[in-house]
Amino acid sequence: MGASGLHLIEVRDLHDPRLEVYRNQTDAWLRARHNPDRLDDRPDALTRAGLFMAEGILVVEQLLLSDYEVHSVLVSRSRLERVEGLLARLDPTVPIFVCEARAMNELVGFHIHRGLLACAHRRAPASVASLLGSCERLLVMEDLANHDNVGGIFRSLRALWGEGAGVLLNDRTCDPLYRKALRVSMGHVLHVPFAETDTWHTHGMERVRQAGFTTIALTPAPDAMDLQDLDPAQIPRPALLVGAEGPGLRASTIEQADLRVRIPMRAGVDSLNVTVAASLAMHHLACAC
Repeated sequence: MGASGLHLIEVRDLHDPRLEVYRNQTDAWLRARHNPDRLDDRPDALTRAGLFMAEGILVVEQLLLSDYEVHSVLVSRSRLERVEGLLARLDPTVPIFVCEARAMNELVGFHIHRGLLACAHRRAPASVASLLGSCERLLVMEDLANHDNVGGIFRSLRALWGEGAGVLLNDRTCDPLYRKALRVSMGHVLHVPFAETDTWHTHGMERVRQAGFTTIALTPAPDAMDLQDLDPAQIPRPALLVGAEGPGLRASTIEQADLRVRIPMRAGVDSLNVTVAASLAMHHLACAC
């Protein structure tokens, strides 16, 4: 135990089995269960252990504000003094591994200029029924395999919709707790309820409707309703549907939606990045005026 009251552990051997969850983070996404381009179906060490990784001061700060349980922390010696106040919020039994920056880079497999990683326990996944029953606004992600977009949408959702909003992901959408998605969200994934469904394309839309939501498919189709013509006051429980960058929502999803909505654009540009488009739509739906 350090003088500051932190449970500091000097790293003397990078093969210490307690550090295994931090090893080779660059390959984790290739084996992630949610990633359609995964190499195989073997879960990475983190998923197998029921853990996830938070990177950087701002994300770790959100982790400590959330109700996720911290497993351990890895920090570079040069960063320790700067983050001591933050780490003082940890339970004193949580181990904080300290090593030189070069050794940290070697362990995790990339240059981690933020100098701080925290490993935390995953919670039991929320059920679709509990998510639909507890939310007043819903965002559905269909086939979003890009971690940047998933993280960015979670960040926008918390900023624009706040409490009472949740995310439903189909089983081809990447893990929002993966390190990169969590980093792009600035840690706000940790405050947004989400659930995953593997039956979205069979009866997912029906379940969402039965829960009292109006399904709104976001599409660049020229014959869709313009976003500014959609009256948020008439849609008390919106479910905004967004698809993967490039292909967008599947045709069958668009056909089943209650409403099809587009964001008007100037000629020569056919679509926006899905994070930007979802953010604009969420902002409009948040303004019941």
